[in-house]
Parts: sequence; C-alpha cells; structure tokens
Amino acid sequence: MSGTDEGGGGGGGGGKLSKSEKDQSWIPKIIKKRVCTTFVEDSFSNGRLCQCGGARDAHASVALGDYFSTAIVNHWDSAQHSSEYPTDAFGELQFAGASKRHSYYLRLSWDTPPSMAYTLMTAHWGLPSPNLVVSVVGGEGRAKVKTWVREVLRQGLVKASQSTGAWILTAGLREGVGRCVGEAVRDHATAASSVPLNKVVALGIAPWGLVHNREQLVNAQGSFPAKYYVQNTSRDSCCLDNNYQAFLLVDDGSVGRRGGETGFRAKLEDYISHQRTGIWGSGSIDIPVLCMLISGEATMLERVDLSLKSSIPWLVLAGSGGVADFLSDMLENLSSAPVVPSSAEGDGEAGPSVDLKDRVAERVRKHFPAEAETDKLVERALSIYQNKDLITVYYGEQEGPDDFDTVLLKALVGASKQRMSVDASPYTEELKLAVTWNRVDIAKSELFNGDIHWRYEDLEDSMTDALVNNKPQFVRLFTENGLNILDYLTYGRLESLYRSVADGTLAYQLLQRRLAERQGTSGSVHSLGNLLDSTAKATAGNTQSGPAKELSLFEVSRVLEILIGDVCHPFYFSALGLEHISSKRRALRRASKLLRGDCLYRDQRCLFPWASLFIWAVLQNRSEMAVFFWEMAGESVLSALSGCKMLRELSKLESETETKLSMKELAQRFENLAHDVFSSCYQSNETRSFTLLIRKSPVWGGTTCLQMGMAADARLFFSHDGVQSLLSQIWWGDMKRSTEVWKHLLTFFCPVLCYTNLISFRKHEDQQQEDSGKPSDDAPGRDSDSLYGTTIFSFSDIKHIEADAQGVNSPRSATIKGIPRAPSPPKRPFIVSRWRQFWFAPVTSFLGNVLMYFLFLLLFAYVLLVDFKPPPPSGPAIAEYVLYFWVFTIVCEEIRETFFVGSMTWRQRLRLYMQDVWNKCDLTAIILFIIGLICRMFEWTYEFGRAAMCVDYMVFTLRLIHIFAIHKQLGPKIIIVGKMMKDVFFFLFFLGVWLMAYGVANQALIYSYDPRPDRIFRRVFYRPYLHIFGQIPVEEIDVGKQWDMPCTDNVTDIQGGAEPCRSQYGNWLVVILLVVYLLVTNILLINLLIAMFSHTFSKVQENSDVYWKFQRYNLIVQYHSRPSLAPPFIILSHLLLFIKRKIRKVPSVKIHHFVLELRGKAANRLMTWETIQKENFLTAQSKIQRGSDSERLKRMSVKVDSVLKHLTESRDFDHRLRALETEMEYCSNALSWIVDTLAQGSTVKPSRSPPTFRDGFPSSSTSA
Repeated sequence: MSGTDEGGGGGGGGGKLSKSEKDQSWIPKIIKKRVCTTFVEDSFSNGRLCQCGGARDAHASVALGDYFSTAIVNHWDSAQHSSEYPTDAFGELQFAGASKRHSYYLRLSWDTPPSMAYTLMTAHWGLPSPNLVVSVVGGEGRAKVKTWVREVLRQGLVKASQSTGAWILTAGLREGVGRCVGEAVRDHATAASSVPLNKVVALGIAPWGLVHNREQLVNAQGSFPAKYYVQNTSRDSCCLDNNYQAFLLVDDGSVGRRGGETGFRAKLEDYISHQRTGIWGSGSIDIPVLCMLISGEATMLERVDLSLKSSIPWLVLAGSGGVADFLSDMLENLSSAPVVPSSAEGDGEAGPSVDLKDRVAERVRKHFPAEAETDKLVERALSIYQNKDLITVYYGEQEGPDDFDTVLLKALVGASKQRMSVDASPYTEELKLAVTWNRVDIAKSELFNGDIHWRYEDLEDSMTDALVNNKPQFVRLFTENGLNILDYLTYGRLESLYRSVADGTLAYQLLQRRLAERQGTSGSVHSLGNLLDSTAKATAGNTQSGPAKELSLFEVSRVLEILIGDVCHPFYFSALGLEHISSKRRALRRASKLLRGDCLYRDQRCLFPWASLFIWAVLQNRSEMAVFFWEMAGESVLSALSGCKMLRELSKLESETETKLSMKELAQRFENLAHDVFSSCYQSNETRSFTLLIRKSPVWGGTTCLQMGMAADARLFFSHDGVQSLLSQIWWGDMKRSTEVWKHLLTFFCPVLCYTNLISFRKHEDQQQEDSGKPSDDAPGRDSDSLYGTTIFSFSDIKHIEADAQGVNSPRSATIKGIPRAPSPPKRPFIVSRWRQFWFAPVTSFLGNVLMYFLFLLLFAYVLLVDFKPPPPSGPAIAEYVLYFWVFTIVCEEIRETFFVGSMTWRQRLRLYMQDVWNKCDLTAIILFIIGLICRMFEWTYEFGRAAMCVDYMVFTLRLIHIFAIHKQLGPKIIIVGKMMKDVFFFLFFLGVWLMAYGVANQALIYSYDPRPDRIFRRVFYRPYLHIFGQIPVEEIDVGKQWDMPCTDNVTDIQGGAEPCRSQYGNWLVVILLVVYLLVTNILLINLLIAMFSHTFSKVQENSDVYWKFQRYNLIVQYHSRPSLAPPFIILSHLLLFIKRKIRKVPSVKIHHFVLELRGKAANRLMTWETIQKENFLTAQSKIQRGSDSERLKRMSVKVDSVLKHLTESRDFDHRLRALETEMEYCSNALSWIVDTLAQGSTVKPSRSPPTFRDGFPSSSTSA
C-alpha cells in the first residue's frame, strides 16, 4: 500500500490559498488514513502479495522487516497490522469531461468517529441536513442489475426521496446498484426545477483500496479541485461515479478488497439515526434511517444483523437474488408456517427450537450451497429472525414502483414503534414521519381512524411543521382531531410563523424592509438577505438568526398597512398597546421601546387566530392553505374580499411573472367565493344580507364589505343583485325604487307635489307597527334583525338622527331581537318629514346637481361667447363674476370631499382622491380656470387667459360623462368608450410612425430647400394627416399640374420667407409615395382601428354591465355624502356644516359611509347566520364536485385499489390455508402410521416408513 503524496490535481501548490483550502486545512490534523505496516504473506501468491492485497514492493521496509511477527500470523487484520497517518486525499473533485459541478471527497480511516464525518459533510461541505437517509446495501460488483430493480430505484426510491430531501447512501462506484442510483438521481435532478425545494443528496461510501485511479486524488495539502479521469464511462468499473455529491473513501489499509467500509457505514447510519431533523429548526424528530437490501452475498448477513441490533429498519427487495431472496423466503415461510416444537433432551435450552434451526439450516443450504461454514450463517439468520419486526419485504416485481413511498414510510413506522421512548405517545413518531413525507392518506387510515385519543401536546409540533412546510391537508386533519387553535396560536407563535417566510419571496422582502426602518438600518433588502444567508450558514440546523429573529408583529402591521391600510385600521396595534397612537413616528418609537423589553404580549392568545393565519397564508400566496383558513375564519364574505385585495396589491409589487399570475388567479378565486357566499346569504334573507354589507368588522380593522370590495376592485361582487339592490335603496332614500323619472322631475320643479300621492314613499317600521297593531319582532315572515328604514338605507333618517338624536349612544337605532330598541327621536310633523324625505334623498341631490351643472355650462358658454370683457378696469362683467363665485363653490365642495369626509388621515384621503380619474379631471379644470382667471386680468396675457378659459370649458363639459355614468343605458356605453381610447393610442402610434416616414420623404422630394419651421411642420405632419380625410392638394404635389402660387429658387429670398419652387426631379416618386401612403392609412390602418374597436366592443360589451355597476357605487357614495343644495347654493350648506361641526361640536353621522356597528348578541347572531350560509354553500359545492366525472373516476380508482389489496390479502390467506392443510395432512398420516405401528406390535417391523413433511418445508421425520 503506497502512502505517496504525489499526483492529484493541484490546489495544494504554492500561491495564495483559496477560501475552501483555508476552511479544510485542519482535516489532515484530525482525519487519518491507514497504511499496512505488517507484511502477511498471501500463500496463493508465492510471496508476491500481502494478505492486505498490496504488493511486497509497495510496503515500507518496516512492514517487511518484522519476520518473527509475520511467521506466526496466519490472518491479516487491519486493526493490528496497519497504522494511522494524516490523510492525504481530501477536498473537491472534478470529473474531467463529465460535469462542471464539483463533488467533495475524503479519505478516512475505518475507525473515524462518525460524528466527525457527519459534521464535516453538513457544516463544512454544506450538504443540507437530511430528512431521511436510505442506505442501499448489496447489488455490488459487475453482475447485471435486473430491469425491475432499476425501475424501483429510479421511479420508486429516488422519486420518493426527492419529496423529502433525502440522502441516499451507496458505494458510489460506477458498477451495479451504485451506478443505477447515480443515474436516477441525475435524471430526476435534470427533470426537476432549477432550484428544487428538497434536493436528493447521493453519498458514496466506498473502500479506498478498491477505487480505480485513486492516485489522482492524493495530495497532502488537499485538492481544490482534483482532476479525476475515467477512461470508459459506458462499462461498469470501480471508478467513482460523477453523479454523486460527496464521497467518503474508507481506508482499512487493504487494496482491492471489498467490505472494508462496512463497519464505518453501519456506525454512520446509527449516528445519523440519533440526530434531529431540521423540521421547524427545533428538531422534533430523529432522522429516519432505512437500509435497503438488494441481492447481496452470504457475508451480508453479518451487516444486516449488526444494523438490526441498532434498531435500524431494513427493506428487503424480494426477487433481487442472494441474501435478499433468502431473507424474504425465511421470513415469509417461517412466519406463516406452523412451528412444530421438538422435545429437547435434558438441558431445557431457552432459545430457538431445534425445529426452527433445522428449517433455517435447510434454507441456508438451499440458497448458499457453496458456503462451507453454514453454522455461522444459521446463527446470523436466527439472530435476524428475532428482529423480524424491523424488516419489511417488498415484492417489487409484482407490486411495481408506484407506491414505493408508502412502502418506505410503513417500514420506518415499524421501526419507530420498536424504539419508542417510554413517556412519548405510542404514535407520535409515526405521525411525525407521516407529516415529514406529507402522506395524509396514511395518517387518516392508520392514525386518525378513531382508535387513538390524541392530546394537544402530541399535535403541537406536527401542526407547526405542517404550517411552515405548507401541508394544508395535515392542518385540516389536526384541526378536526382535537387541536384547539385558540391554545395553539399565540402572538409569539404567530411571529415565529412570519419569521419562517421563505427568503426571496415578496412577503420576506416587505417584512425585512419594514424591519430595517424600525431598526434604523440603512441598506437595501438585498444586503439584508445576504446577511441572513451568511448567518444561517454559520449556524447549525435551520434555526433563524440575525435580523429575521427580531421580526415582530409591528412589521407585519406595517406591511398590511401598505396592502389594505386605505380601508382598515392598523392590525395588531391593540396587542402592542399602540391602538391610541395615530402618528406613525410615535408608534415606531413606542414599538421599538416595547420590543426591547420583555414582550409580554407574545404569551397572549391571538384574538382572531383563523383570520391571522389566513393573512399569513395569503401573504405567501399559499392558495390551498389560504382557502382552508378562509373556510375556518368568520366573516367569510369580508375575509374573501380582504384576501382578494391583498393579493391584487401584492401582484402589483411582484416582479416574477409566474408568481404575479398565480396571485391574480387566487385573488379572482376569492372574489368568486365572496360573490357565491353572499349570493347564498341574499337568497336566504335579503335584509340580513344588507346588514352584512355595511356591518363594521372588528376582525378586519373596522371596514365593511362594501368598502373592502371597492378597494379590491371586486367588480363581480358589486354586480350581484343583492349589492345593487342595497345601492338602489340608498340611492332613492325613502322613495320607492319604482318611481318614474318624469314624476321625480315634475316634483323637483313643483315641490308641492311631494305632499300628494304622485310619488310613493316607503313606510317606516314604526308606521308598519302602528298599522299592524303589533311589534315588528313578532311580525310573521319578517326578519327579526331587519334594519330596513332605520339605518342608512333611509337617507332622511340619517339627517333625522343627525339633528335630533345626538344623546343616543349609537346613532343607528337598529331594532334587533334581544336588544332593547334605542329611544327614537321625537316624531316630526308630516310637512317637515315629507319635505326632508324628498329633498334629502341622494337621487334628488343628484338631479339638482345635474340641472345646476347645465346652468353652469350655459353661463360659462355665455361668458366666453358674449360677455368676456377686456382686462380691468373695463371688465370683467357681472356674469363673469357670478361664474367666478360658482367655480369657487365647486372648489369648496372638492375640498370638503377630499379632506373632511371619512375617518382616514389627510394623506390617505389625498392619495385616495388622486386615484380617481374624474377627480383628476376636476383638478385639471380648476387649475386651468385659475390660470385663465389670473392671465385674463392683465393686458399682456389676456389672450392666453381667454384661450385657457376656452380649453377649460371643454374639460368642464367632459365632466358630464361622469355624471351620466349612473344611467343604466349610457353608463355601460361610457365604459366601452373609455376602453376604446386605449385602442386609439395604439392606432396613433402606428399612424405617427407611417405619417412621419411619408411626411419627411414627401417634403424633401417636393422642396429641395425650405428652412421655415412653420412650413416644415405643416407639410410634414399636418398636411399628410389631412390626406387621410381626402384633402389632397394635387396642384402642389404633382408638377404636371398648374400651380398659381408665386415661388422662387433664390436662396436668399427663400430664407427671407418666400415660397420655394417645387423640385422637378423625382416627382414621379412623390406620386407613388402618395398612393402607397393612402393605401396604408385609409385601408390598412383605418380598418385595423375598426377591427380593434369591434374586438374591444364585443369584449367589453359582455362585461360592461359589471363595470357600470361597480362604478355606480362611487357615484352613490359621492351624492350620499354631498349636501342637498347644489353649487352655487351649496355654500349655504357649507356654512351650516361649519357651524354644526366647529361651533356646536355636533359629530357627523355621515362621515362613516355605509357603516353599521353591531355588538354583543346581535353581532354574534349575524356572524353565526353568515357561517351557516357559508357552510351550506361549501356543502353544495362539495356535492357538485363529488358528482363530477373526475371525482367519480378517483373514487372508482380508490375502490379498485381496495379490491386489489383485498385480493392480495386473500392470496396470503390462501397460502396459509394450504400450509395448514399440508400440516393437517401430515398430522393425519403420522397418527395413522402410529396406530398401524402399535397395532402390529413391537416385534414386527413397520410395513411403511414414517411420513415426511412436504411442500418445501424441512423434513420432520423421526425414528421409530
């Protein structure tokens, strides 16, 4: 055995050390190799070879000099005849011509502590900690691997291991099973995504002396990398396989001998089986280790027995040959066949019966006829048989590789039951394994079938694992089987869940950005991510550290403020004690101070656990998990709309196209759920569904369904008949919705008609009670929670309450069963009440504003056309001063709407105001009017001011489009026109390109020289544009035509402004260009525009009604909050409001748009009713899904699998019955022979020999 240092590819030479070289320079000081130090002559080699396999010349002089020792030694032993030296082969390995990826390798002694090797692989080589270790044993050598075994390895083992992040241990050589595993790992890694979540690590553990070309790996300073050449990659050989990530080359001092790594590999497997997985970072489960036996020689029995004594489970592939067939045969037949105990003579030995030994011996002789020492093999087999519960036999040739993951899991479950701790639940390890493998079907059938009583402590860790690793089926299973979410989810645990958000996701970046703001850290999110990566690599396990560890609910609240802060109050501020702080800076300082302390809030229960988990899942775009949490959370309609809002806001911030698309799809799914659940509620009870829309939610920051739906751009939800019915009721106030428009107009101009029966008004609840003579709560067919006419559905009642019921705690006097009715204000006289009912309805306010706006436009047009006087002192005229005052009242109303309506901060109001296109139009009109007003006051800017006024009139006139958006026929058409404007811009782009190309060429060909910019602009852009509409000056373009325009060729005159003459040369090209230009523009581009309009019209026409219904809400909200008087008389309402709000300090009722606050039993009853409707909807959906063809096929597949399973079991029963019949037949023949023998007497020899046991079982004949 040579210990030379030469060879090996570079990295250890002089020069600057690399980072990897510095990190691994300590390896030779700790890790050792083995060198044969005693030459024990091999008798078959005539003294040329040592029993270690090395040649005499390769041994050092010390090994050859001890003649006395070698004379008395008959067998070479590594522990006695080899010595340790610092290892000289370690570092990185590059396979020349095979792959650019580097593998790690290490030469180490067979007695190296396995903990040292495991730490090296995980901490220094960076291999991910395994969730499973499968050690493939056997199948070595150059014997051809059976085809079905290859399929089991490829489609079964590697595919199953890929879902768990497993290590697969083999010899790592390009032969036998090791080569098959390497190719399977390579193929699956290629087919998987670029960054697989759970990468399979193939680890080779081979004898150093067996590796071909090992001298290329030798370098005392380490190789970074070592160049490893393989001559023929198509044939099996003992070369290292390039598909493995790491190699442990175990050195026992021998050369060319197999089995030197067996002891170290068994110790490493045992060590790993006592380590903790990285699940949730806390290590809730030992790493499951499974040995998989494929064929194998007789010496493999010692290896199997050694691992079984360490409680390592084994999976035996029956039919693969060798030891695997022997063990499957022994376990199957000895377990199923009855054991006939034989009478022991005298010593009463307490061990396997002699009959069992005989049967095992018979099996050994059958499977290993060439083995001489069968007694040792029998003892090993009996020892293995005693641990048969740890062995699972897999008939891969019959069963196929599809359910191989189930086979692995059941084998591991069997092992976990054997080495279960005393105080642990009997099934805890089995549950953790099922969660690790994400096999909820096995958990349901084996663990949650009703036979096991699960405690909260048993499910807690697994619940966390299921949440973090996105396993919603297990979350549902745990919730249904005893896990109390109120006890589980504390604020501290919620923070831990947010700390587990995956790096690189949008939610992680947003949280880290908010964290950096709180910590006062400068730098980008990218630098924070790098800091987290480096810190995580420096610490063992998957525990999070660094800035992520300091993540708190305050950062979560800040992120939610970005997403839904425009409609919701801050989240989690009550838990942090910040609910009374409105300033962001003060809240930031208070939160920083709180989080530097003990943080006692983290032990408190989360107030709304399901909603908090729903937000957590939505931020990570986990669709199935989010839908389940939505099902469990209350306020289902509002929760779905909130999820839709958050996802649409996140999609605007997301840069990845695929993730953005999935967010939009999930947002649409939640909008559909909100629409469908509300539809179920509306069909059940119309009045309660109205209450549902305006109910103020304590869960979602005091918002309502209408507000959240508007913010979420939920057009489909707003198009629902129930939502539109509520909006129509608010729009008409106390008037019936069936009122004709002409009656309303007639009453508007003749207000006395409101006291007649021309317009029908709804009756209030108190009037209905007086008419019926009994209270409304007992009225048959009337909902007890009806708020009809006593909440904001009645616009006049809001005015009534606002004026007369300030002393009442709640201005909305809802008559809800079980709650005493709030004292109603004193009843007004009929004349006053009917007047208010008509004039304070939003539709009347709208009508007044429309009429006054037409008068405003008429006045504006009159001023511009007739009465626009010169600057002072000659002007302006009185009509113009009236116009100025009118615009002033409009500006006052815009200021009131922007800054004095709603409960948001002024920044939020301003941002919300600027989001509306029509508000921008109003702002543009006001700014233009101010500019025109200022400029027209001065002589030198008078004309510019008049021009600005003219343009401003156009903007004010266009504002009519928004006013008529409320109309049922005009509204959808306005939507279509707006969509078509986008098509016009695309058309103008194409037209501009072609127009400029033609205009420049045409001008250059007709006029050789024309420096005047005004003429150039007209002839390059304006004239070609007019060509489209048929205005073609043929006399100017065609030189063959007579042109009366005086012209000159004098350059000086042309520079002075004279008209240049036309160029004669190339005029024929001008005509051709004109023809082509007209062909392209008038035929191609115009028809393209028409086609685009047609497509847009047909596309939008289908959904224009939905768009219109959605935009209708904004108009209703606007006129609901607007004073009854229209500009310019609205200034009186403004003065009245100023007196009431600022002087009398009367609070506003209408500041909360469409908001009803319910408390106590009323809120609980409404939430319960909504939950029932949601459950009814989900039940109906489940029935529809179960009735689908795919679900029927799935159920049929399950039934067929069950039938096949029963058939397999029946075959086992049939086998056992045949064995029992054989035994009964044997017993019957034996009894018959005994009777015949006794009848003949002892003097007569029996006429027939005693019967023997048949059917492949060992003979049990006894002497007479």
